[in-house]
Amino acid sequence: MDRLRLGLITAGFLGCAPVAPGTFGTLAGVLIAWALRSTQPFLAVLLGICVVLYLVGRALAPWAEKEHGKDPGCFVLDEVIGYLICVAWVAPPSWFAMGVAFVLFRFFDILKPWPVRWFEQLGGGDGILLDDVAAGLYGLGVMALLRYLLPGMDLWVHNGVL
Repeated sequence: MDRLRLGLITAGFLGCAPVAPGTFGTLAGVLIAWALRSTQPFLAVLLGICVVLYLVGRALAPWAEKEHGKDPGCFVLDEVIGYLICVAWVAPPSWFAMGVAFVLFRFFDILKPWPVRWFEQLGGGDGILLDDVAAGLYGLGVMALLRYLLPGMDLWVHNGVL
């Protein structure tokens, strides 16, 4: 049972990477966004997955902190959720948009501008998860601004290739 829990909180053991586990964990979010590229309605399914992952992460957080310490680095479900929020849009993202979202999410997750860092102080599952939700929202805001300033839709929206 502990192996299953570890597999879940580490997004298929990506969070067990010896270096940059958050970056490796974010790749699970990229994979999910890519897998959903032909799903309609994209945004509703994506946000539904975020809610399910949040609930699973919140439920497993006490076990994770007991086994691996406060806000353990291997716990990367929060990175998956944050990335998926960053890439959320009404249409499936292109590879370009997924790459931009990856960089933006990691930037805000590492920089932790207010109130991102504040959420960490909540402790428990919400403290582990909400800082990355906030970083994802910052990234989504920048993504929306970039889409407005650079409206070439083929750059941002999946066009059926790959």
